[in-house]
Amino acid sequence: MTGLLSQLLNGIQYGLLLFLISSGLTLIFGVMGVINLAHGSLFMVGAYLAFVVVRETGVLWLALPCAVLGGLALGAVLEHGLFRRFYRREHLDQVLLTFALILLFEEARSLLLGNDFHSVNVPAALDFPVPVTATFAYSAYRLVVLGICLLVAALLFLGIERTRVGSAVRAAAERPEMVELLGLDPRRIQLLVFAVGTALAMLAGALAAPLYSVYPGMGDNFLIVCFVVVVVGGVGSISGAFWGALLIGIVDTLGKAYAPSLAGLAIYLLMAAVLLWRPTGLLGSGGRLA
Repeated sequence: MTGLLSQLLNGIQYGLLLFLISSGLTLIFGVMGVINLAHGSLFMVGAYLAFVVVRETGVLWLALPCAVLGGLALGAVLEHGLFRRFYRREHLDQVLLTFALILLFEEARSLLLGNDFHSVNVPAALDFPVPVTATFAYSAYRLVVLGICLLVAALLFLGIERTRVGSAVRAAAERPEMVELLGLDPRRIQLLVFAVGTALAMLAGALAAPLYSVYPGMGDNFLIVCFVVVVVGGVGSISGAFWGALLIGIVDTLGKAYAPSLAGLAIYLLMAAVLLWRPTGLLGSGGRLA
């Protein structure tokens, strides 16, 4: 039971990190209809940023606001300078653009930081186990990561559902032709959404840096799993991405722990089963953002 509880907590924490990344994918696709293959590279940028900040200052917590602010700035530059010219283009053109960005990010990472694997130390203040039961303790840092992810998820839900900005984002996703008639500037909405999606991916990378090695191409595996999350949850559904990420995180973690021979297939079998049951995903409605 102790081992199972540990793996369940690991699966929930992993799933919440997947949600931070996949929610950005869902937002960007839901509003702009862009398939951003470079989203995993943005996760990698956040992890390397955390590595650099910790190497220079020794303080991981400085990396989190740096990742958020840097993500907002980088997302705004990418949207204004590149993606804005591709919204009305074919998906193949968008895929080629984002694939080129992957190559550029990898080359820049290689030139600036080399191709070595790096580790990022857990903050000393959180490098201790927290008793959960009489016989089981869990990492304090992992619990903090879990709490931060839940807080960000709550803020994201509230922002989309309960604010005027969120209403504008939903309007841009559902009826983009009506946005200008309502006196809203669709370009500003697109810029905001892309910047927030980028910031979420980089924040996830900064949080994940002490949990995983920081290494070249680390975003690729996360990107593939996040696409599975988006499909399972329902394309364009933030709520679906949340529950899909938790489900995928738990299934993947338990599969690696208890059925390693099937671990590589578990999440894809789950995706196939969900799509056979609900072709639009768990909470997908066929719309662009829900």
